Amino acid sequence: MAVVTRSRTTTGAGVLAILILVLAFGNPAYSEWADRHAKGNNTWDLLLRTLAWPRWFLTPGNLPNKDVIAYDLRALLLVVFVALILGLAGAAVAGAMGGFILGWFAVIFGGAVAALLTAFITTQASLYNALLAAGGGSVYGLYVGWIIGLVTAATRRSAGVAATV
Repeated sequence: MAVVTRSRTTTGAGVLAILILVLAFGNPAYSEWADRHAKGNNTWDLLLRTLAWPRWFLTPGNLPNKDVIAYDLRALLLVVFVALILGLAGAAVAGAMGGFILGWFAVIFGGAVAALLTAFITTQASLYNALLAAGGGSVYGLYVGWIIGLVTAATRRSAGVAATV
């Protein structure tokens, strides 16, 4: 007999959480606010700046169109990669601690891969800049991914139903 887990609930909760973070803190209003006000060398300002990493834009403003597309695609791919990782590995992970680690890892890896891939679209495309961007994406995941980890851990419980094998 095997215990059936609620992997779909965990995946959905993690995807909803990362989507809320990207929409709330990657939007142009918050990103510009963080750029202007979170300039200090302290933990709080670092967190505020890091939350703005998955920037997306409604209008190009003074940025080249290629860069706007890259930023928007990076934010979208972050959500997609987190969803893929949680969806594919969610059923294989047991317990709340496993869910926490999976959620945290999904954001670290998803951010790094999304940044790496989209860095080649920008006007400053080079392997060096792509590796720097991947580092920024993994830092975002390291500093913010624990939120997704907590959400996935909170929804990671046994359904209490036994399935026959």
